[in-house]
Amino acid sequence: MASIFGKNLIVSIFGESHNKIMGLTINGLKAGIKLDLDFINQKLAERRPNILGTKRKEKDSYEIISGFFNGFTTGAPLTFLVYNEDIDSKDYEKNKFLPRSGHADYPAYVKYNGYQDYRGSGHFSGRITVLIVILGAICEKILNNKNIEIISHIKSIHTVNDISMNELEISNYKNFITKDFPVYLKEVKDSMIKVIEDAKEAKDSVGGVVETAILGVDVGIGEPFFNSIESVFSHLLFSIPSVKGVSFGDGFSITKEFGSNTLDNLYYDGKIKTNHNHMGGINGGLTNGMPILVNTAIKAPVSIGKPISTINLKNLQEEILQLTGRHDSCIVPRALPIINSMLAFGLVDLYMNVYGQDWMDK
Repeated sequence: MASIFGKNLIVSIFGESHNKIMGLTINGLKAGIKLDLDFINQKLAERRPNILGTKRKEKDSYEIISGFFNGFTTGAPLTFLVYNEDIDSKDYEKNKFLPRSGHADYPAYVKYNGYQDYRGSGHFSGRITVLIVILGAICEKILNNKNIEIISHIKSIHTVNDISMNELEISNYKNFITKDFPVYLKEVKDSMIKVIEDAKEAKDSVGGVVETAILGVDVGIGEPFFNSIESVFSHLLFSIPSVKGVSFGDGFSITKEFGSNTLDNLYYDGKIKTNHNHMGGINGGLTNGMPILVNTAIKAPVSIGKPISTINLKNLQEEILQLTGRHDSCIVPRALPIINSMLAFGLVDLYMNVYGQDWMDK
């Protein structure tokens, strides 16, 4: 197992959901980058569950043990340790031979010959994404200093849909009803919350879609084929637990249209722009200067309170599993800072591919 990614900004993560310590190491950050710890803490707070989420409450306390001195990066590998404090493993111990349907339990048991840490999904757990949010906060701050901004909203939960960003003026992308539940229509917020609460009451769960806009990206970032913007972003987004689909611009709905209805015609208004953004700011794997629009589909959590049919891995007999742990009925609201973080990381790495390390603080 090697949890490493990046070509220029090389990131390594380690740890499991119910171990005391998880860690993140970032190689490739230029010396002299000021770390905004308040911004990191803000992003971590956005990831933590609200009253609609799991009862597991982590402070996400962390320690920087290398690559940081007097408020700035030193150029050495930057390493964070994050501490898990609210751990309760008893439910996982008693069910360790009963894989949860829809989880990695069974394939991980086979792949690692039963030696994997099954508590709280181990290294497969969404808990690990706290490391990604720290990474993303650092990358997002670098991008913000370049006037690049990443904005996400809840596009849908279950069958309740918010308005799409392609239906809005760019200046309205940040005009959410509330920051803690970012949607554009109040009636949509109320309906989404009711859907989540109803699912929780029924011991069930719901999924949804997060839509993200990235503003201010230069023209020509990315490479054709294997390192296209879509390829890199999709690779990273699919690394987030529970992500089951990624699309750009109008996504799959564009397949139902004639080509004449999907043209993003060029025009000049102080700079070259397009009159629509059906393609989500990307042509041929390269950015075209328009907002990059990304849709990320997140499945309904499969750790639910209803009885689940499974196979006992010791005797290969069918059994009914009744989960009693601490679980989310919907993780979509918590996913936004994680999605933003992955996209920020991928974009910084792609920019470094063009301009090198010195680009970070110019």
